[in-house]
Amino acid sequence: MTDHAQTVAPEAPAETDARGRVAELHAIREQVVRGPGEKATAAQHARGKLTARERIELLLDEGTFREVEPLRRHRATGFGLEAKRPYTDGVITGWGTVHGRTVFVYAHDFRIFGGALGEAHATKIHKIMDMAIAAGAPLVSLNDGAGARIQEGVSALAGYGGIFQRNTRASGVIPQISVMMGPCAGGAAYSPALTDFVFMVRETSQMFITGPDVVKAVTGEDITHNGLGGADVHAATSGVAHFIYDDEESCLEEVRYLLSLLPQNNRENPPAQTTEDPVERRTDSLLDLVPADGNRPYDMRQVIEELVDDGEYLEVHERWAGNIICALARMDGHVVGIVANQPQSLAGVLDIHASEKAARFVQMCDAFNIPILTLLDVPGFLPGVDQEHGGIIRHGAKLLYAYCNATVPRISVVLRKAYGGAYIVMDSQSIGADLTFAWPTNEIAVMGAEGAANVIFRRQIAAADDPDAARARLVKEYKSELMHPYYAAERGLVDDVIDPAETREVLIRSLAMLRSKHADLPSRKHGNPPQ
Repeated sequence: MTDHAQTVAPEAPAETDARGRVAELHAIREQVVRGPGEKATAAQHARGKLTARERIELLLDEGTFREVEPLRRHRATGFGLEAKRPYTDGVITGWGTVHGRTVFVYAHDFRIFGGALGEAHATKIHKIMDMAIAAGAPLVSLNDGAGARIQEGVSALAGYGGIFQRNTRASGVIPQISVMMGPCAGGAAYSPALTDFVFMVRETSQMFITGPDVVKAVTGEDITHNGLGGADVHAATSGVAHFIYDDEESCLEEVRYLLSLLPQNNRENPPAQTTEDPVERRTDSLLDLVPADGNRPYDMRQVIEELVDDGEYLEVHERWAGNIICALARMDGHVVGIVANQPQSLAGVLDIHASEKAARFVQMCDAFNIPILTLLDVPGFLPGVDQEHGGIIRHGAKLLYAYCNATVPRISVVLRKAYGGAYIVMDSQSIGADLTFAWPTNEIAVMGAEGAANVIFRRQIAAADDPDAARARLVKEYKSELMHPYYAAERGLVDDVIDPAETREVLIRSLAMLRSKHADLPSRKHGNPPQ
């Protein structure tokens, strides 16, 4: 743990008049804002990092930050701490606004005790978290700390426990966003993991439970800090990070954008905006974007761009589980969560990671009153020994549970194929979708026609003089009888088959109708979702 703080407690104030006391207060406040000194600030900048106050200035609307407990100092003794009692105790807490709406924030100040958490430090965080929950406003943490303050022993560890308990109590009540801007090791990493979104900055932020030295001592593996827990690792491999950026300025700007898409709390709807993108805008290009041949890939992102306002959306977990897309966007100015198979990656199948990714996103949308739009083009679950042994049944059930448990407006659109259990899991009408639409290119079935024909007609194919010709004939017969575009609609499993060019208008008008939807779950303490 690095300690750059050299601030010594000032002498007791001398007797003076009221004006003198006010002047003294301003002098102390200047010292608080200045922090531990130019040398520590230069060292922070040399690492490619901003100071805690510089970060807060970028996050919040200009001039709106109101600090809480800036004069707090630790009261620990021993190990030299009594001679070093800097104001703020290494964490800046308070509130301000983002796009005019209240947001609470705490930011570790790495210049003071390396941002390490002690008793006073933790108490400040507990207080601001309690204030955010009580006020019903989002909480953003700017993390840049060296873990628990060793000199304070178990008191520091207990401080983390209080943070975790509040993270859990706030879950689904207010949006919680963790922004990683430095190291986050050991138990400290569990607070970001409990929040709704995790942002990371390349090269300067890392997260891990045990560091490279411990890993090498225990397993013999030699790895760098970034190789073990850097931004790219957590964005593409572990799935811990939802968003990553090259610099802190871009990162904080995107945090502001995300906040503009979220409600203040679970009792409010996300903020709506006016848009010049017409509701009735036709999406004729979708006819060319999506091939009728179910075996040909295409980029689902282009479909999303055509449907949403001005083609703008924020993709969540963009680099993890690329076979499914989760995104926040607006349609007619209202926020919607989009879950869509991505045919360009693994043909859009559902696997362990895709199921986890989509399940968490669906739960977040449901918690914060964001309607869910599901775009289906799914050939099924990914087959394989690794998937089965890895628990695809258990993980796939997470997505099923999330959809079945969601009470927000839910609309699904079958673009092309929707086969087997994956069709059911991807918000089919049978698990509670409010409206289900399909394009004329849709194929909804237990499995693909060739596989189905091989199972149903295997004896006839084997006995035929020309098995290949018999198979082709029977596949065609199966398609015409059970997989034609109107089969599901005839049985009420699809509400309508629509022209792809009218998709945007149909969805917007349907979402408007569902905006007043009210649905209650059975009375219970809580469910027991598959883990």
